[in-house]
Amino acid sequence: MDDTTPLLRRGHPRNAEGFDWHPEPAMFDLPADGARKALEELGRDAWALALDYLYDEALVRPVGPDSYEELRARFFGPSGGPAPAPATPQSSSVVLSEVRERVAPYAYNAYHPRSFSYFTPPPLPMSVMGELLCQVFHQGIDVFHSGPIGALVEEEVTRWLADLVGAGPDGWAVLTSGGVMANIMAMTVARDRHLPHLVGAEGPPRGRTLERARVYVSDQAHFSVGRALDMLGFAPEALVVVESDERYRLQAVPVARRIAEDRAAGLVPLCIAAVCGSTNTGSVDDVPGLAELARREGLWLHVDAAFGGAARLSARDAGRVPGLELADSVTVDPHKWLFQAYDIGGLVVRHREDLHRTFSRSPEYYRSAMPETEPLNWLEYSMEGTRRFRALKLWTCWKHVGSEGFARLVEHDNDVAAVLAAELDGSDDFETAVAQPDLSVVCFRHLVAGMSEVQLDEHQDRLQRALEVSGEAWVSTTKLRGRTYLRAGVMNWLTTDDDALGMLESLRELARTLCAD
Repeated sequence: MDDTTPLLRRGHPRNAEGFDWHPEPAMFDLPADGARKALEELGRDAWALALDYLYDEALVRPVGPDSYEELRARFFGPSGGPAPAPATPQSSSVVLSEVRERVAPYAYNAYHPRSFSYFTPPPLPMSVMGELLCQVFHQGIDVFHSGPIGALVEEEVTRWLADLVGAGPDGWAVLTSGGVMANIMAMTVARDRHLPHLVGAEGPPRGRTLERARVYVSDQAHFSVGRALDMLGFAPEALVVVESDERYRLQAVPVARRIAEDRAAGLVPLCIAAVCGSTNTGSVDDVPGLAELARREGLWLHVDAAFGGAARLSARDAGRVPGLELADSVTVDPHKWLFQAYDIGGLVVRHREDLHRTFSRSPEYYRSAMPETEPLNWLEYSMEGTRRFRALKLWTCWKHVGSEGFARLVEHDNDVAAVLAAELDGSDDFETAVAQPDLSVVCFRHLVAGMSEVQLDEHQDRLQRALEVSGEAWVSTTKLRGRTYLRAGVMNWLTTDDDALGMLESLRELARTLCAD
């Protein structure tokens, strides 16, 4: 054998005693005889546990009945708090048994067809496989040499996301942990790339320069926009909340009014942050109208389409989220309506240089041996340094189901939500917050004659908890204009019309019991 023969095929001597402190040394000494067999057995055992969870737990009930205190007691035991870190090793079978007994039975089960979740759709099988391979390949997606093929897979899959929102040939995208990170990064780009033009600054503005800036959002905007402004050094008054319309959508006219008032007061309107698929109601702001206003007034337009962006893949339903191609930046979240395993979000910008100039850094230890080729270093486009190979699961899954497949799944959820909303609107004992919702989130209240508004609010909370304990279905609750609503997010390709209508029947039965007590 010559020097090009891989090390493990040259008969490289092994230290057989190197891992004998562990009951399963072959899982550490990967080149040793028997290591592959040990790993195959681990894989079979772990996959068997996963399938047992899926069929024995996840498809049986949406979530366990335990309260917070009860679940803590079950998991932590008599101490009521975390145990010390384990001092001695254990076999994988013991560890997996503990997962089976202490973890699997108490998970939130996104796969259940009557799990009407926040934004927790079950991941598609190929996404789960992609996540597994991501962890085995273990690419570091910060500098090219830490994960060369990973950098290229992310470039391709983010091109698909840029095309999804219509960013154009100069558009660019980067993967993030989720919508919160994407929104924080979008506000950072708006601050460092757009605000200097508005205030006449030569570089990224800081300190007192930020005091007069204003960002306009609706009362349904995600909390992360406000969090971003706090983190980025803006004044507390920078976040200007404008009331949404009767369907919880932000319109251009009231925003234009606030912009005019702020300009007259000597302030600096910076950005409009619209939403396409709000967390509360799934509402979609008037992005085309807001885009025209932003262009006329010289503001940055960011659109949080973490939920709704995927609807653009459907020729039938793309019109529900219009105008994304008009935005300067767009948040998308594949672990929502592209049914990906946690975590994977994304930020799309119209101009690649906006990301690069905002986040690019050149530490002396990240040097390229091939400077003439200028390899793609994702560190230069993100707030994050260490970044795992998130792109692989979306890449494999998109290859597996195609844009047409994703569109079918999105359309299915919208159709089930429409059936649910129609049933609610036609009933005497329920009311909806919005008839014909924009996307697949339905907010509603169960009505009881003679109850005051305050009593009805309390009734919704009791009803939600009773449904949770029953195991028949699961919905969340939210506050809309000061009132409590039940919230059903249809985010599951396994959910049928019968599941949605059956959830209402379960609520009716539980309400009769609650009112009789």
